[in-house]
Amino acid sequence: MGASSSTDNKELSEKREIESLAASTGALPLLQRSFSKLADSQTNTVSFQSFKQSFCVSYNTTTSEGSQEVPDSFPRLLEHLGPSLVDLFFVPEKEGLSWVEFARGYVKCCGRMSASMSFNTLLRLFHATAKNAGLSPKLEFESDESDCKINGSISTLELLMFLWVCWTMSWDGRTDNSDELFLPDISHLILSAIVSCTESGNSLDVWDSDVFESELELPVGKFLTWALSTIPNLTECLNHFCNSRLQHSLNVEDGSGPSKSAGGDDSASKTCENTLLTCGRAWAISLTCKNTISEKILSSCFPCTGDEPNENLLYRSYYHGKGMNRLWSNVQGYHAPILMIVSASCGVDHEGSSSERKWVIGAILQQGPVFHAFSSSGKEKNFAYSHLHPSGGVYDANPKPVGIGFGGTQGNERIFIDEDFAKITIRHHACDKTYQPGSLFPNQGYLTVEASVLEVEVWALGGKAAKEVQETYKKREELFTGQRRKIDLKTFTNWEDSPEKMMMDMMGNPNAPRKEER
Repeated sequence: MGASSSTDNKELSEKREIESLAASTGALPLLQRSFSKLADSQTNTVSFQSFKQSFCVSYNTTTSEGSQEVPDSFPRLLEHLGPSLVDLFFVPEKEGLSWVEFARGYVKCCGRMSASMSFNTLLRLFHATAKNAGLSPKLEFESDESDCKINGSISTLELLMFLWVCWTMSWDGRTDNSDELFLPDISHLILSAIVSCTESGNSLDVWDSDVFESELELPVGKFLTWALSTIPNLTECLNHFCNSRLQHSLNVEDGSGPSKSAGGDDSASKTCENTLLTCGRAWAISLTCKNTISEKILSSCFPCTGDEPNENLLYRSYYHGKGMNRLWSNVQGYHAPILMIVSASCGVDHEGSSSERKWVIGAILQQGPVFHAFSSSGKEKNFAYSHLHPSGGVYDANPKPVGIGFGGTQGNERIFIDEDFAKITIRHHACDKTYQPGSLFPNQGYLTVEASVLEVEVWALGGKAAKEVQETYKKREELFTGQRRKIDLKTFTNWEDSPEKMMMDMMGNPNAPRKEER
């Protein structure tokens, strides 16, 4: 009896420990509900094979945002993704998963862990999936531990498929259209990794190179360093995928069908093709931060179809006209985070020849063709500057620059856009202590660069509540404006006090002396 009691206590202690780890992720209630639905009433275990089936990924059609063709091996990767995940993390002692094994498997892949361990876990999943799909990845893991050292390299094609697999896991459950998979253009992320991780990246002509023509190998150590600093939020895709599949199992059991996440829309594949914020750019920006804004940025490019303006698009110079007055008339009253993106064109000298280059830049990112995110340095707080001409023509002995700027100091901003949105000025990071150093576009150099502004967009990131507050503000301003334009004729009951008589007197004898009221 003593041995039996000791075993029971050990099992109870293990159960409490696993449940505590699962509770720290916030997913314990979901795990308990899904296990209750999936478990056999007699054995109180979940069938391992049926659990694999619930994680299977299959799409009838796959479309991509950019010009990059989808590799033939990519559908095979998706076919083995779910089973590989279950085999890797959910290990049953018998034919079925007990509650402890079920919760432990979730903690292994989605539990609270360091960023480096999370990337190790994600790469381990990709490695297992690739091997099961018949590919030959060059990654090597020294042990089965989540914090083990990884050796080897990852090719540019493998990096493309790795990021697309992560996108697919993030896409899962965000749309009711479960038959179609839409893949974003992520060539900018591939270029960023190549420039940061390979010796040939410094000499690479990022303007004209096709990153997928040459099979470059990225050392996994350098790749992890790049990923941790550039796209730290990438690992959230695994958590989302597991939670989405568990939630889907509940909905199937309830007969309610697949669930739809708050961040998606069934028209997600039809992005606003003409906007600067493409699906690939939005995803890249969302991967730089771990907060609620990440999901807002990701959803910004989804609901729009055709040329119809997106409800999150506060301002676009193509629709509203260029200039600060036009911008602020659309942005004023919106008291929530926004994303401002500017596309520009300038002449670039390269190897003795001059050509026109187009690039896209924002307050926190560089895009076109290489993606980097420059967060706050913590030294200065000159995050954003905006100034319009003062009304009334008041004389100012020391006028402030009229325009919009980011970083640097007044009159010497790191990024400055003039009031007409005709010209953008980019300065070297040496003038800026607010944002982290780095080139904002390829071959920037030390000299100040002036470029022509092609397009400006401002996107709302505060959600529905912020938009409602702005609408209330606009209606109130319209009411005040209408009241100011009206003239109350009842106040002019006496001809002697009327503005008409005053004007006639002035026209009749403009030189007549008048008492000046002081």
